[in-house]
Amino acid sequence: MEMNNIYKGLISGTDKLALVGLGYVGMPIAVEFAKHVKVIGFDINEKRVNEYANGIDATNEVGEAIKDTTVEFTADPTRLREAHFIIVAVPTPVNPDTTPDLRPVEGASRTVGQNLTPGTIVVFESTVYPGVTEDICIPIIEKESGLKCGVDWKIGYSPERINPGDRVHTLTAIRKIVSGMDEESAREIKKVYDIVIKAGTVSVSTIKTAEAVKVVENSQRDINIAFMNEIAMICDRIGIDTDEVLYGMNSKWNALGFKPGLVGGHCIGVDPYYLTNAAEMLGYHSQIILNGRKVNDSMGAYVADAAIKQMIEAGLAPKKATVVIWGITFKENCPDTRNSKVVDIINRLKEYEIEPIVADSWADVEVARKEYGVDLVSFDELPKADCIIVAVGHNEFRSMSLMQIKEKFKESTLDDEKVLIDVKSLYRMDELKASGLRFWRL
Repeated sequence: MEMNNIYKGLISGTDKLALVGLGYVGMPIAVEFAKHVKVIGFDINEKRVNEYANGIDATNEVGEAIKDTTVEFTADPTRLREAHFIIVAVPTPVNPDTTPDLRPVEGASRTVGQNLTPGTIVVFESTVYPGVTEDICIPIIEKESGLKCGVDWKIGYSPERINPGDRVHTLTAIRKIVSGMDEESAREIKKVYDIVIKAGTVSVSTIKTAEAVKVVENSQRDINIAFMNEIAMICDRIGIDTDEVLYGMNSKWNALGFKPGLVGGHCIGVDPYYLTNAAEMLGYHSQIILNGRKVNDSMGAYVADAAIKQMIEAGLAPKKATVVIWGITFKENCPDTRNSKVVDIINRLKEYEIEPIVADSWADVEVARKEYGVDLVSFDELPKADCIIVAVGHNEFRSMSLMQIKEKFKESTLDDEKVLIDVKSLYRMDELKASGLRFWRL
């Protein structure tokens, strides 16, 4: 098969597209492509594959669409041999020492190599530092397949831009960066993605450029949020409200609109390390990016310290107080708990021998226990609290009135002894003041 005819084969139904990795990124891509072409969805996690095949979407990214999709879900890697366009969307975490953990990408490369047929284009979507696709993935695929890259098969890179939990900026509505190893592959990759990306694709000249685009765009967000977190800490010391300061600043046309907060998740809290690691290998030590990471990684402990300070000022004994945390996912309205910075709040409180009780109806109970040793309690079964930390802006927390929140505190204590920590500034300042509660917000 000629690689410049893959698009035609997909559109005519004579060829298939395959996805390797069916998580928060791979699943929506598979489901979207399946509306137009034949798709094989492969994942090594058999439990996940079976759930998808039975119409259950634990990621909550496609919802009911999972029941009607024509994606052929499988945990059998040999099925990849049926496809001539393979998209790899596996996670790229960091190790405890913040160096890139490329094991999932290397494992996926081995699987692809072992099941590669001549005339195939392989496109990586996993976030990596510039050079990984060509320097690490190509040699593994060549070794496993015995096929020469550029002759028997070709490679490209198109970084994922999916925003978990976002129902507005969905896969098809976000412009997508595409690149290929040469003009032919770049052209074909663009045509294939244009089938589903309604917002259009943006071609860049090299794979390394496309890899850099991804880590740079997330590093930019990380640095801007770090700046806002620093401003929040300064405002806290001055004794003024950060939210009001930012409201004033954002009245100017060129303000950027960032807010302070906990920076977790699988992208913004991770990708800057991929960029700085690549820079280190070339002899450049990051001045700004790593300092931004340092600030953002310290915010969980900062929030916990603020809660302890407020409890002491309220006359409570923090060790004996009932501290309840609302939310553990890394962002609102999304079940993903990977790299959640709420865990830093929990761990800091535990340093003071405070055992917080955590509730989050979005999060997976098993994952929270396995990953973090946190036993989630259902919201209805939470005990009455001395201190409530609203850590995540889920809609159900956002929509609660302060009167409803007051009912979640112990009735016997005075209002100004009830401590509310509003991490995401979900509640209006005038209402907070009128509630009589002792409150603090980032």
